[in-house]
Amino acid sequence: MDDTLESQPEQPGSNSPEMTVSELAGHLKRTVEENYAFVRVRGELGRVVLAKSGHLYFDIKDEGATLNTIMWKGNASRLPFKPEEGLEVVCEGKLSTYPGRSNYQMIADRMRPAGVGALMQLLEERKKKLTAEGLFAAERKKPIPYLPAVIGVVTSPTGAVIRDILHRVRDRFPVRVIIWPALVQGEKAAAEVEAGIRGFNALTPGGAIPRPDVIIVARGGGSIEDLWPFNEERVVRAVADSVIPLISAVGHETDTTLIDFVSDRRAPTPTGAAEMALPVRTELMAQIEMLGGRLTRRVAGALERRKLQLHSAAGRLPKPDALMAKARQRLDLASQRFGGSLSRMLARKRARFDQAGGGLRPAALRREIAGKRGEVVRVAARLQPAVERRLRRLREALTGQARVLNSVSYERVLARGFALVTRSDGGLVRSAGAVADGEALKLRFADGQRDVTAGAGGVSPPPVAGQAPGGTEEKHRPRIRKRVREDDQGNLF
Repeated sequence: MDDTLESQPEQPGSNSPEMTVSELAGHLKRTVEENYAFVRVRGELGRVVLAKSGHLYFDIKDEGATLNTIMWKGNASRLPFKPEEGLEVVCEGKLSTYPGRSNYQMIADRMRPAGVGALMQLLEERKKKLTAEGLFAAERKKPIPYLPAVIGVVTSPTGAVIRDILHRVRDRFPVRVIIWPALVQGEKAAAEVEAGIRGFNALTPGGAIPRPDVIIVARGGGSIEDLWPFNEERVVRAVADSVIPLISAVGHETDTTLIDFVSDRRAPTPTGAAEMALPVRTELMAQIEMLGGRLTRRVAGALERRKLQLHSAAGRLPKPDALMAKARQRLDLASQRFGGSLSRMLARKRARFDQAGGGLRPAALRREIAGKRGEVVRVAARLQPAVERRLRRLREALTGQARVLNSVSYERVLARGFALVTRSDGGLVRSAGAVADGEALKLRFADGQRDVTAGAGGVSPPPVAGQAPGGTEEKHRPRIRKRVREDDQGNLF
């Protein structure tokens, strides 16, 4: 058997070392990465997935094949556009393998749309979407203030754009300009421009940093890829949400971005935006001077016309002396008559006074007083007996009423052995059934008062005739009949 085995020829490669699956996968991975360390692939995006980790997973496909592709978080965050399924792109990177699934894949470092046509198609689709939402409607546009006190500019602080804007502001009407630094090109530009627009709107009016009256978003010219951050939805929606009027000045006059459609005014250049925001100070002063001169001339002309009208009306009026002549004459005549009438009236009053004073002699007054005094004495002598008789009748009537009151007083009833039962609040108790067990009562006798408490025995039945309350035979007592007077009242209770 051993001879048979030794006689068999050796198979090709039988002396090759054995490899594990992982070792073979590692050899393949190195071979692929060394031979395809850099590739540029063009195709259509399919199955675009942005993981929570920030890594981007997508497929690049054409009619005959599909290439799984990965773009790590650092490169994916710098993309100047949003990858969407169906967009034709060009990706650059390297090929590698994934041993866990025995497939190969591309690790992309950069990605761009495949030509201007693809970007324009994406731009047109985005424009239709935002138009359908009403973000570009004319009724949303806000008026630009005529003379803003503060202008906010969102742009790069180191470019020529901000220098052009500041130069034009100084030439036209020097006002305060606040710059919000932002990148205007690249993968971070959209986020920084959005932050600048929303940051200006978040400022509090009258705060430490003044809130702008108008915002200018500016950038110089460039290709559609350079201007793409101003086509991003986040920037467009930030402009739509802005409460402060906004002027877009992105690119040259022939460049158009989506921010131009949503802004309140579009300027062809950044310099033109400054001209839209501010009037020319010298022209404004000349216009004010012209209007002031026109106003002065109009007021002077109106005063001159009023003066002529006043002179014309004064010429038709009579002279003041002529108007006052008759009234002055009537006053003189009345003054003359008033002097004589006053003298005559004083003479009559003096005569009547003297006449009345003659009758007021002291002796006559004393005689009249003596006569009146005697008359009073006589009347008093006649009235004295009548007054005494009246007082005597009233005293007798009062005495009778007192006897009647004393006869009906309940105190006389108490003196005969009765008691007055009242509650603690002073209410009168009229029957035994009205008293509750344990209720506090007051018994008033002729010589004082006692506080008692009602017992639980209830109301006792009336005693049998001829029997004492304790059950013993009651002795007959002779009944004493009392003579009742006509003016007496019966029992009070």
